[in-house]
Amino acid sequence: MDTLATKTDPAKRFDVIVVGAGVVGTALTALLAQAGMQVALVEAQAEPLQWKGFDDTQIGARVSALTPVSQRLLTHLGAWPAMARARVTPYRYMQVWDAEGSGEINFSADEAGVAVLGHIVENAITQMALNDLVLEHPKVTCFFGTAIKALQTTATGRWLTLDDGQGVHAPLLVAADGARSTLRDLAEIDVASDDMGQEAVVTTVKCTQVHGGSARQAFMEGGPLAFLPLTVQGDAHYCSIVWSTTPEHAETLAGLAPEALGKALGEAFGHRLGEVSVCDRVYRFALVQRHARQYVKPHLALVGDAAHSIHPLAGQGVNLGLMDAAVLAEEVINAWSRGAPWGELSTLGRYERRRRLDNTAMLGLMKGFRELFGSRMPVFTLARNLGMSGMNRLSPVKRVVMRQATGERGRLPLSCR
Repeated sequence: MDTLATKTDPAKRFDVIVVGAGVVGTALTALLAQAGMQVALVEAQAEPLQWKGFDDTQIGARVSALTPVSQRLLTHLGAWPAMARARVTPYRYMQVWDAEGSGEINFSADEAGVAVLGHIVENAITQMALNDLVLEHPKVTCFFGTAIKALQTTATGRWLTLDDGQGVHAPLLVAADGARSTLRDLAEIDVASDDMGQEAVVTTVKCTQVHGGSARQAFMEGGPLAFLPLTVQGDAHYCSIVWSTTPEHAETLAGLAPEALGKALGEAFGHRLGEVSVCDRVYRFALVQRHARQYVKPHLALVGDAAHSIHPLAGQGVNLGLMDAAVLAEEVINAWSRGAPWGELSTLGRYERRRRLDNTAMLGLMKGFRELFGSRMPVFTLARNLGMSGMNRLSPVKRVVMRQATGERGRLPLSCR
Protein backbone atom coordinates (compact mmCIF):
# COMPACT_ATOMS: atom_id res chain seq x y z
CA MET A 1 0.00 0.00 0.00
CA ASP A 2 1.23 3.47 -0.94
CA THR A 3 0.58 5.49 2.24
CA LEU A 4 1.83 8.59 4.04
CA ALA A 5 4.60 7.98 6.56
CA THR A 6 3.71 9.67 9.85
CA LYS A 7 6.71 8.80 11.97
CA THR A 8 10.31 9.98 11.90
CA ASP A 9 12.03 8.62 8.79
CA PRO A 10 15.04 6.47 9.82
CA ALA A 11 15.97 5.58 6.25
CA LYS A 12 19.35 5.89 4.61
CA ARG A 13 19.03 8.83 2.25
CA PHE A 14 19.88 8.89 -1.44
CA ASP A 15 19.15 11.11 -4.41
CA VAL A 16 17.52 8.24 -6.33
CA ILE A 17 16.60 4.65 -5.51
CA VAL A 18 16.48 2.23 -8.46
CA VAL A 19 14.68 -1.07 -7.85
CA GLY A 20 15.75 -3.76 -10.30
CA ALA A 21 19.34 -4.37 -11.41
CA GLY A 22 18.64 -5.72 -14.88
CA VAL A 23 20.03 -4.08 -18.00
CA VAL A 24 17.70 -1.08 -17.87
CA GLY A 25 17.94 -0.44 -14.13
CA THR A 26 21.72 -0.79 -14.12
CA ALA A 27 22.11 1.52 -17.13
CA LEU A 28 19.95 4.13 -15.38
CA THR A 29 22.00 3.77 -12.19
CA ALA A 30 25.23 4.27 -14.13
CA LEU A 31 23.90 7.38 -15.89
CA LEU A 32 22.82 8.99 -12.62
CA ALA A 33 25.97 8.03 -10.70
CA GLN A 34 28.30 9.24 -13.45
CA ALA A 35 26.55 12.62 -13.21
CA GLY A 36 27.34 12.74 -9.48
CA MET A 37 24.04 11.64 -7.92
CA GLN A 38 23.93 9.28 -4.93
CA VAL A 39 22.05 6.16 -6.04
CA ALA A 40 20.79 3.07 -4.22
CA LEU A 41 20.39 -0.02 -6.41
CA VAL A 42 18.03 -2.62 -4.91
CA GLU A 43 17.87 -6.12 -6.41
CA ALA A 44 16.20 -9.31 -5.18
CA GLN A 45 18.76 -11.60 -6.84
CA ALA A 46 21.57 -12.45 -4.46
CA GLU A 47 24.58 -12.19 -6.78
CA PRO A 48 25.27 -9.84 -9.68
CA LEU A 49 26.65 -11.29 -12.90
CA GLN A 50 30.38 -10.73 -13.26
CA TRP A 51 33.07 -11.66 -15.76
CA LYS A 52 34.75 -14.11 -13.41
CA GLY A 53 34.01 -17.53 -14.83
CA PHE A 54 32.82 -16.16 -18.19
CA ASP A 55 33.33 -18.82 -20.86
CA ASP A 56 33.37 -17.41 -24.38
CA THR A 57 32.49 -20.82 -25.80
CA GLN A 58 29.17 -20.85 -23.93
CA ILE A 59 26.33 -18.89 -25.54
CA GLY A 60 23.69 -17.21 -23.39
CA ALA A 61 20.12 -18.20 -24.24
CA ARG A 62 18.63 -14.70 -24.09
CA VAL A 63 19.83 -12.18 -26.65
CA SER A 64 18.78 -8.71 -27.78
CA ALA A 65 19.05 -6.89 -31.09
CA LEU A 66 20.67 -3.65 -29.90
CA THR A 67 20.13 -0.68 -32.20
CA PRO A 68 22.87 1.81 -33.13
CA VAL A 69 21.17 4.29 -30.77
CA SER A 70 21.47 1.81 -27.88
CA GLN A 71 25.08 1.20 -28.89
CA ARG A 72 25.76 4.94 -28.62
CA LEU A 73 24.25 5.01 -25.13
CA LEU A 74 26.32 2.02 -24.01
CA THR A 75 29.43 3.63 -25.53
CA HIS A 76 28.66 6.88 -23.71
CA LEU A 77 28.45 4.94 -20.43
CA GLY A 78 31.71 3.08 -21.12
CA ALA A 79 30.15 -0.39 -21.32
CA TRP A 80 30.52 -1.07 -25.03
CA PRO A 81 34.28 -1.78 -25.17
CA ALA A 82 33.94 -4.66 -22.69
CA MET A 83 30.94 -5.99 -24.61
CA ALA A 84 32.83 -5.83 -27.90
CA ARG A 85 35.78 -7.68 -26.38
CA ALA A 86 33.47 -10.43 -25.14
CA ARG A 87 31.07 -10.99 -28.03
CA VAL A 88 28.81 -8.80 -30.13
CA THR A 89 27.60 -9.81 -33.58
CA PRO A 90 26.89 -6.97 -36.01
CA TYR A 91 24.27 -7.47 -38.66
CA ARG A 92 24.11 -5.39 -41.83
CA TYR A 93 21.13 -7.09 -43.43
CA MET A 94 17.60 -8.13 -42.54
CA GLN A 95 15.42 -10.53 -44.50
CA VAL A 96 11.72 -10.81 -43.70
CA TRP A 97 9.31 -13.04 -45.59
CA ASP A 98 5.87 -14.60 -45.41
CA ALA A 99 6.29 -18.35 -45.19
CA GLU A 100 2.61 -18.71 -46.14
CA GLY A 101 2.96 -16.66 -49.32
CA SER A 102 5.47 -15.03 -51.66
CA GLY A 103 6.04 -11.65 -50.03
CA GLU A 104 9.59 -10.79 -49.00
CA ILE A 105 11.48 -7.66 -48.04
CA ASN A 106 15.20 -7.13 -47.64
CA PHE A 107 16.95 -4.36 -45.74
CA SER A 108 20.61 -3.37 -45.78
CA ALA A 109 22.77 -0.98 -43.79
CA ASP A 110 23.93 0.62 -47.03
CA GLU A 111 20.35 1.54 -47.95
CA ALA A 112 19.84 3.02 -44.48
CA GLY A 113 23.09 4.98 -44.68
CA VAL A 114 24.48 3.39 -41.51
CA ALA A 115 27.43 1.14 -40.75
CA VAL A 116 25.27 -1.61 -39.26
CA LEU A 117 21.57 -2.15 -38.62
CA GLY A 118 22.36 -3.38 -35.14
CA HIS A 119 24.17 -5.96 -33.02
CA ILE A 120 22.93 -9.23 -31.58
CA VAL A 121 24.27 -9.38 -28.02
CA GLU A 122 23.64 -11.85 -25.24
CA ASN A 123 21.82 -10.15 -22.39
CA ALA A 124 24.33 -11.54 -19.90
CA ILE A 125 27.22 -9.80 -21.69
CA THR A 126 25.44 -6.44 -21.62
CA GLN A 127 24.58 -6.99 -17.98
CA MET A 128 28.14 -7.82 -16.92
CA ALA A 129 29.56 -4.79 -18.74
CA LEU A 130 27.04 -2.51 -17.02
CA ASN A 131 27.69 -4.13 -13.65
CA ASP A 132 31.35 -3.17 -14.01
CA LEU A 133 30.24 0.47 -14.01
CA VAL A 134 28.18 0.41 -10.82
CA LEU A 135 29.32 -2.31 -8.42
CA GLU A 136 32.36 -0.36 -7.23
CA HIS A 137 31.20 3.14 -8.10
CA PRO A 138 31.57 5.49 -5.09
CA LYS A 139 28.17 7.06 -5.78
CA VAL A 140 26.31 3.71 -5.84
CA THR A 141 25.19 1.65 -2.85
CA CYS A 142 24.04 -1.84 -3.85
CA PHE A 143 21.46 -3.87 -1.95
CA PHE A 144 21.61 -7.29 -3.62
CA GLY A 145 19.61 -10.23 -2.30
CA THR A 146 17.10 -7.77 -0.87
CA ALA A 147 13.37 -7.66 -1.58
CA ILE A 148 10.88 -4.88 -0.92
CA LYS A 149 8.71 -5.24 2.14
CA ALA A 150 6.80 -1.95 2.12
CA LEU A 151 6.48 1.35 0.26
CA GLN A 152 5.51 4.60 1.92
CA THR A 153 5.27 8.25 0.92
CA THR A 154 6.90 11.00 2.94
CA ALA A 155 6.70 14.76 2.56
CA THR A 156 9.99 14.71 0.65
CA GLY A 157 9.93 11.49 -1.33
CA ARG A 158 9.54 7.73 -1.07
CA TRP A 159 10.58 5.42 1.70
CA LEU A 160 11.24 1.73 1.09
CA THR A 161 11.39 -0.85 3.84
CA LEU A 162 13.53 -3.80 2.75
CA ASP A 163 13.04 -7.36 3.90
CA ASP A 164 16.24 -7.27 5.95
CA GLY A 165 14.81 -4.43 8.04
CA GLN A 166 16.74 -1.61 6.42
CA GLY A 167 15.03 1.54 5.22
CA VAL A 168 16.04 3.67 2.22
CA HIS A 169 14.65 7.07 1.30
CA ALA A 170 14.97 9.31 -1.77
CA PRO A 171 13.13 12.11 -3.55
CA LEU A 172 12.81 9.72 -6.51
CA LEU A 173 12.12 6.00 -6.60
CA VAL A 174 12.37 4.17 -9.94
CA ALA A 175 10.73 0.83 -10.71
CA ALA A 176 12.94 -1.14 -13.09
CA ASP A 177 11.89 -4.50 -11.68
CA GLY A 178 10.39 -6.09 -14.76
CA ALA A 179 7.04 -6.93 -16.30
CA ARG A 180 5.63 -8.26 -13.03
CA SER A 181 6.89 -5.24 -11.10
CA THR A 182 6.34 -5.50 -7.35
CA LEU A 183 7.00 -1.80 -6.97
CA ARG A 184 4.41 -0.92 -9.62
CA ASP A 185 1.83 -2.98 -7.74
CA LEU A 186 2.72 -1.37 -4.41
CA ALA A 187 2.33 2.06 -6.02
CA GLU A 188 -1.13 0.97 -7.25
CA ILE A 189 -0.47 1.70 -10.92
CA ASP A 190 -2.84 -0.19 -13.22
CA VAL A 191 -1.63 -2.05 -16.30
CA ALA A 192 -3.38 -2.81 -19.58
CA SER A 193 -2.52 -6.41 -20.48
CA ASP A 194 -2.90 -8.18 -23.80
CA ASP A 195 -2.36 -11.93 -23.57
CA MET A 196 -1.15 -12.80 -27.05
CA GLY A 197 -2.06 -16.45 -26.78
CA GLN A 198 1.50 -17.29 -27.78
CA GLU A 199 4.69 -18.60 -26.25
CA ALA A 200 8.25 -17.96 -27.36
CA VAL A 201 10.54 -20.95 -27.87
CA VAL A 202 14.19 -19.92 -27.53
CA THR A 203 17.41 -21.83 -28.09
CA THR A 204 20.78 -21.65 -29.86
CA VAL A 205 21.48 -23.50 -33.08
CA LYS A 206 24.34 -24.16 -35.46
CA CYS A 207 23.63 -24.16 -39.19
CA THR A 208 25.58 -25.67 -42.07
CA GLN A 209 25.64 -22.28 -43.80
CA VAL A 210 27.06 -19.08 -42.32
CA HIS A 211 24.62 -16.37 -41.32
CA GLY A 212 26.42 -13.69 -43.37
CA GLY A 213 25.66 -10.93 -40.90
CA SER A 214 21.95 -11.09 -41.65
CA ALA A 215 18.99 -11.27 -39.26
CA ARG A 216 16.20 -13.37 -40.74
CA GLN A 217 12.54 -13.66 -39.81
CA ALA A 218 9.78 -15.77 -41.35
CA PHE A 219 6.10 -15.27 -40.58
CA MET A 220 4.67 -18.73 -39.97
CA GLU A 221 1.07 -19.84 -39.47
CA GLY A 222 1.41 -19.77 -35.68
CA GLY A 223 3.73 -16.76 -35.40
CA PRO A 224 7.15 -15.42 -36.47
CA LEU A 225 10.34 -17.49 -36.44
CA ALA A 226 13.58 -15.52 -36.19
CA PHE A 227 17.15 -16.66 -36.77
CA LEU A 228 19.42 -14.02 -35.20
CA PRO A 229 23.12 -14.19 -36.15
CA LEU A 230 25.78 -15.09 -33.59
CA THR A 231 29.49 -15.32 -34.23
CA VAL A 232 31.30 -17.44 -31.64
CA GLN A 233 35.11 -17.39 -31.66
CA GLY A 234 35.04 -16.37 -35.31
CA ASP A 235 32.54 -19.07 -36.29
CA ALA A 236 29.55 -17.52 -38.10
CA HIS A 237 27.43 -20.67 -38.26
CA TYR A 238 25.51 -19.97 -35.03
CA CYS A 239 22.12 -18.33 -34.55
CA SER A 240 19.81 -17.61 -31.67
CA ILE A 241 16.29 -18.64 -32.60
CA VAL A 242 13.04 -17.21 -31.26
CA TRP A 243 9.88 -18.94 -32.44
CA SER A 244 6.66 -17.28 -31.32
CA THR A 245 3.87 -19.78 -31.68
CA THR A 246 0.80 -21.27 -30.02
CA PRO A 247 1.23 -22.75 -26.53
CA GLU A 248 0.36 -26.20 -27.89
CA HIS A 249 2.96 -26.00 -30.63
CA ALA A 250 5.53 -24.57 -28.21
CA GLU A 251 4.98 -27.53 -25.89
CA THR A 252 5.44 -29.93 -28.80
CA LEU A 253 8.64 -28.20 -29.95
CA ALA A 254 10.10 -28.13 -26.44
CA GLY A 255 9.42 -31.83 -26.06
CA LEU A 256 11.32 -32.84 -29.21
CA ALA A 257 14.72 -34.45 -29.12
CA PRO A 258 17.48 -32.07 -30.33
CA GLU A 259 17.78 -33.82 -33.68
CA ALA A 260 14.03 -33.66 -34.30
CA LEU A 261 13.83 -30.01 -33.24
CA GLY A 262 16.71 -29.10 -35.55
CA LYS A 263 14.92 -30.80 -38.43
CA ALA A 264 11.67 -28.97 -37.62
CA LEU A 265 13.47 -25.62 -37.51
CA GLY A 266 15.27 -26.23 -40.79
CA GLU A 267 12.06 -27.22 -42.56
CA ALA A 268 10.09 -24.29 -41.15
CA PHE A 269 12.83 -21.92 -42.28
CA GLY A 270 12.93 -23.33 -45.78
CA HIS A 271 16.53 -24.49 -45.18
CA ARG A 272 17.75 -20.95 -45.94
CA LEU A 273 20.75 -21.66 -43.72
CA GLY A 274 20.99 -25.34 -44.56
CA GLU A 275 20.69 -28.04 -41.93
CA VAL A 276 20.11 -26.95 -38.33
CA SER A 277 21.57 -28.50 -35.17
CA VAL A 278 20.32 -27.53 -31.71
CA CYS A 279 23.20 -26.89 -29.32
CA ASP A 280 21.50 -25.68 -26.13
CA ARG A 281 18.50 -26.47 -23.96
CA VAL A 282 15.12 -25.10 -25.03
CA TYR A 283 13.40 -22.31 -23.11
CA ARG A 284 9.72 -21.31 -23.24
CA PHE A 285 7.97 -18.24 -21.94
CA ALA A 286 4.47 -16.83 -22.38
CA LEU A 287 4.05 -13.64 -24.40
CA VAL A 288 1.98 -10.93 -22.77
CA GLN A 289 2.07 -7.35 -23.97
CA ARG A 290 1.62 -4.86 -21.11
CA HIS A 291 1.43 -1.09 -20.81
CA ALA A 292 1.17 0.82 -17.54
CA ARG A 293 -1.70 3.33 -17.38
CA GLN A 294 0.78 5.91 -16.14
CA TYR A 295 4.57 6.02 -15.96
CA VAL A 296 4.90 8.45 -13.08
CA LYS A 297 3.48 9.48 -9.75
CA PRO A 298 4.97 12.02 -7.34
CA HIS A 299 8.49 10.79 -6.49
CA LEU A 300 8.01 7.60 -8.56
CA ALA A 301 8.77 6.57 -12.16
CA LEU A 302 8.51 3.33 -14.14
CA VAL A 303 11.05 2.30 -16.78
CA GLY A 304 11.57 -0.68 -19.06
CA ASP A 305 9.34 -3.71 -18.69
CA ALA A 306 7.79 -2.25 -15.53
CA ALA A 307 6.27 0.39 -17.82
CA HIS A 308 5.76 -1.68 -20.98
CA SER A 309 6.51 -5.14 -22.30
CA ILE A 310 6.37 -5.89 -26.00
CA HIS A 311 6.22 -8.83 -28.40
CA PRO A 312 9.78 -9.93 -29.34
CA LEU A 313 8.79 -9.59 -33.01
CA ALA A 314 11.11 -6.63 -33.69
CA GLY A 315 13.60 -7.15 -30.86
CA GLN A 316 12.76 -3.71 -29.49
CA GLY A 317 12.10 -4.47 -25.79
CA VAL A 318 15.56 -3.72 -24.36
CA ASN A 319 16.02 -0.78 -26.74
CA LEU A 320 12.81 0.86 -25.56
CA GLY A 321 13.87 0.32 -21.96
CA LEU A 322 17.32 1.77 -22.51
CA MET A 323 15.71 4.83 -24.11
CA ASP A 324 13.46 5.16 -21.05
CA ALA A 325 16.57 5.13 -18.86
CA ALA A 326 18.39 7.69 -21.01
CA VAL A 327 15.44 10.12 -21.16
CA LEU A 328 14.59 9.81 -17.46
CA ALA A 329 18.25 10.30 -16.50
CA GLU A 330 18.48 13.39 -18.73
CA GLU A 331 15.39 15.02 -17.21
CA VAL A 332 16.37 14.13 -13.63
CA ILE A 333 20.01 15.23 -13.97
CA ASN A 334 18.96 18.50 -15.59
CA ALA A 335 16.62 19.24 -12.68
CA TRP A 336 19.10 18.10 -10.01
CA SER A 337 21.98 20.11 -11.46
CA ARG A 338 20.01 23.35 -11.31
CA GLY A 339 18.54 22.66 -7.87
CA ALA A 340 15.01 21.94 -9.10
CA PRO A 341 12.87 19.15 -7.50
CA TRP A 342 13.83 16.13 -9.58
CA GLY A 343 11.27 13.83 -7.98
CA GLU A 344 8.25 16.08 -8.57
CA LEU A 345 5.75 15.70 -11.40
CA SER A 346 7.07 18.91 -12.95
CA THR A 347 10.21 16.92 -13.85
CA LEU A 348 8.82 13.40 -14.17
CA GLY A 349 5.98 14.55 -16.41
CA ARG A 350 8.51 15.57 -19.06
CA TYR A 351 9.94 12.06 -19.03
CA GLU A 352 6.49 10.52 -19.45
CA ARG A 353 5.57 12.84 -22.31
CA ARG A 354 8.81 12.09 -24.15
CA ARG A 355 8.55 8.34 -23.80
CA ARG A 356 4.90 7.34 -23.71
CA LEU A 357 4.07 8.31 -27.29
CA ASP A 358 7.04 6.40 -28.74
CA ASN A 359 6.35 3.32 -26.62
CA THR A 360 2.63 3.40 -27.43
CA ALA A 361 3.36 3.64 -31.15
CA MET A 362 5.77 0.70 -31.01
CA LEU A 363 3.35 -1.47 -29.01
CA GLY A 364 0.57 -0.63 -31.45
CA LEU A 365 2.77 -1.41 -34.44
CA MET A 366 3.70 -4.80 -33.02
CA LYS A 367 0.04 -5.60 -32.32
CA GLY A 368 -0.86 -4.63 -35.87
CA PHE A 369 1.87 -6.81 -37.35
CA ARG A 370 0.78 -9.71 -35.18
CA GLU A 371 -2.84 -9.41 -36.28
CA LEU A 372 -1.97 -8.90 -39.95
CA PHE A 373 0.40 -11.85 -40.15
CA GLY A 374 -1.65 -14.00 -37.81
CA SER A 375 -4.68 -13.97 -40.11
CA ARG A 376 -5.20 -16.89 -42.46
CA MET A 377 -7.86 -15.06 -44.50
CA PRO A 378 -6.84 -15.01 -48.20
CA VAL A 379 -7.47 -11.26 -48.49
CA PHE A 380 -4.98 -10.57 -45.68
CA THR A 381 -2.43 -12.96 -47.17
CA LEU A 382 -2.70 -11.18 -50.52
CA ALA A 383 -2.49 -7.73 -48.93
CA ARG A 384 0.62 -8.43 -46.86
CA ASN A 385 2.42 -10.14 -49.73
CA LEU A 386 1.67 -7.26 -52.09
CA GLY A 387 2.67 -4.80 -49.36
CA MET A 388 5.99 -6.47 -48.63
CA SER A 389 6.86 -6.86 -52.30
CA GLY A 390 5.85 -3.27 -53.03
CA MET A 391 7.89 -1.85 -50.14
CA ASN A 392 10.89 -3.88 -51.23
CA ARG A 393 10.90 -1.87 -54.47
CA LEU A 394 10.51 1.54 -52.79
CA SER A 395 13.91 2.54 -51.41
CA PRO A 396 12.75 5.87 -49.84
CA VAL A 397 10.03 4.08 -47.86
CA LYS A 398 12.47 1.39 -46.79
CA ARG A 399 14.93 4.05 -45.57
CA VAL A 400 12.24 5.58 -43.35
CA VAL A 401 11.33 2.16 -41.94
CA MET A 402 14.99 1.31 -41.30
CA ARG A 403 15.67 4.60 -39.51
CA GLN A 404 12.76 3.81 -37.22
CA ALA A 405 14.07 0.28 -36.63
CA THR A 406 17.57 1.56 -35.82
CA GLY A 407 16.13 3.76 -33.06
CA GLU A 408 16.41 7.12 -34.83
CA ARG A 409 13.03 8.37 -33.62
CA GLY A 410 12.04 11.66 -32.06
CA ARG A 411 14.24 13.87 -29.87
CA LEU A 412 17.06 11.65 -28.66
CA PRO A 413 18.75 12.38 -25.32
CA LEU A 414 22.29 13.72 -25.53
CA SER A 415 23.71 10.41 -24.28
CA CYS A 416 22.34 8.69 -27.40
CA ARG A 417 23.32 11.21 -30.08
